[in-house]
Amino acid sequence: MVRYTPLAAACLSVATLVLAGCGGSDGSTPAPPPTQRSTSLGLVLGTDDSTTSGTYAWKGIPYAKPPVGALRWRAPADAQAWTGARSAQQFGNACASSGRLYGPGLNNRYDATIGTSYNSTVGSEDCLYLNVWRPATATEKLPVIVFVHGGSNITGYTADPVYDGATLAKTANAVVVSVNYRLGVLGFLNAAPLKTGDALDDSGNFALLDIHKSLQFIQRNIAQFGGDAGNVTLMGQSAGAVNVLAVMTMPLVVNASPALVHRLIPISGGIARDVDVPPALAAQTGGQNWFVPSLEDQSVWATRAQALLTNLLVSDGTVASTAAATAYIATRSAAQLADYLRSKSADQLLDTVLTKLAPAGQSGANPIPDGTVLPLNPTAEIRAGRYLKVPVLVGNTRDEIKLFPALTFPWLGLARGRVATMTDPVVFARAFSHDPNAAPTMTVADWIPEQFLPTTAPYPGFNATTDYVNQHWFIPNRDSLISALQSQAGQKVWAYRFDWDREPAPFNEVFGAAHAFDLPFIFGNFGPSLYANFVNSNANKPGRLALSDAMMRSIGAFALKGDPNDASLGITWPQWPSTLLFNASLTAKAITLQ
Repeated sequence: MVRYTPLAAACLSVATLVLAGCGGSDGSTPAPPPTQRSTSLGLVLGTDDSTTSGTYAWKGIPYAKPPVGALRWRAPADAQAWTGARSAQQFGNACASSGRLYGPGLNNRYDATIGTSYNSTVGSEDCLYLNVWRPATATEKLPVIVFVHGGSNITGYTADPVYDGATLAKTANAVVVSVNYRLGVLGFLNAAPLKTGDALDDSGNFALLDIHKSLQFIQRNIAQFGGDAGNVTLMGQSAGAVNVLAVMTMPLVVNASPALVHRLIPISGGIARDVDVPPALAAQTGGQNWFVPSLEDQSVWATRAQALLTNLLVSDGTVASTAAATAYIATRSAAQLADYLRSKSADQLLDTVLTKLAPAGQSGANPIPDGTVLPLNPTAEIRAGRYLKVPVLVGNTRDEIKLFPALTFPWLGLARGRVATMTDPVVFARAFSHDPNAAPTMTVADWIPEQFLPTTAPYPGFNATTDYVNQHWFIPNRDSLISALQSQAGQKVWAYRFDWDREPAPFNEVFGAAHAFDLPFIFGNFGPSLYANFVNSNANKPGRLALSDAMMRSIGAFALKGDPNDASLGITWPQWPSTLLFNASLTAKAITLQ
């Protein structure tokens, strides 16, 4: 395999491409540009951003065939090779989903259509693409950071401007890859009629298999982009972290040779089932196993799949009622029902989920512990030593739950009216037009119901209330994971908490260090994006950029050597149970230990 350097005058010889000699007046073939690289499927031509971001980028590289038609709800198949140089200068399609606050809107980018496509079907089923960024240097064998986006496994897209990998690649001196994967019922579906006896297809974990397929593609091809296939860090946030931790216990990955993953960074996500509640939490709640698990039983997903099929039959008029649908299903073969499901458009499927399953509490999407692709209890597998034994860096934000008032307050039986008015389109409109450097036009009371004010009051003050929910959701999922890892001799675990809350008023109180607010710092991206106008001001810029730089360099150190310690932190970062607190004043980083 040939690696291209950015030196235009270098002599290159690629026999398979009939490129020989150095370009010049003697008529020999010119050297290809540094953005032309060879993959196992064919040539790709990326973008030279060396004069702006100091990087090269390749976007929209297919790593699997489009999972459409007969390939819907099947394990991903190898992508088809192409001839000539394929343009890799635009992001591939976002995966099909129902439009939400987090995009992608109608144009696969952050723009005003996110606010007008709410609950409409966006994206495409032809979406299995990945993107690559690397420093615009000739350095090879760089560490590789593969990012899996969040979005509750029902939304999200790699073209989100927060996930642009250029700044992280340059600062961390690494190759950064982001991966699209199937979402919602297209990514996770445990439907009996679809089962054919193929272990991978029958698992229902199509999104996990997408991620696995992308890792195989990276293993085969990343050297052509200057990356080290023997040093791959898999990083995911929120649902992306759940998926990353699922990958950690997938036999396909655990037993892969050569290894596909060598470090893990799960951010704000866990892999716990209801039986994995930490003992301290059970004692705190009077022995009640009350917390929000990351995984549910396979039977739950079978019930949801049956509800999808039943409601589709009623919605399209095939039958008149759910009872009639049950009778109808009993008279059809599995093959007939599978064909029926595959005949439905993504829009029909997602609309049924949105209008029928969601009101019944059956619209979730997450890894399915099927016992083959994903173990029945991943935490138990870790405790038994059957997992990917690599260094792990766990991250959380201090105020995770403050991003989810529509979940938090109704869960506690409080403030339903106020939350009902704070819809995605309303929040998007406010975020899209806000000026963070102007005098405040909103108050805390515009966002938080009166009964939770002042925010610093004891329960039900907003801070105390959200922290209470956090202690039953994100923290036990984190602690369950770390406890399982710590049971294994020699396992290296570091943990951070993101505490930065220097947003302009009132958002310092409304959001604080909310879920996902560490992502712009991790990627060094503070340009236009969903919450940018709420968060980024001229006043907090010096401290914000200093903290971001330190976080990216620390992630780069972890990717390089499996240890996040870096001089830019200004402090030594011990392993767990110590926690590094990422914070900053308006003008400088303020990183401490807890």
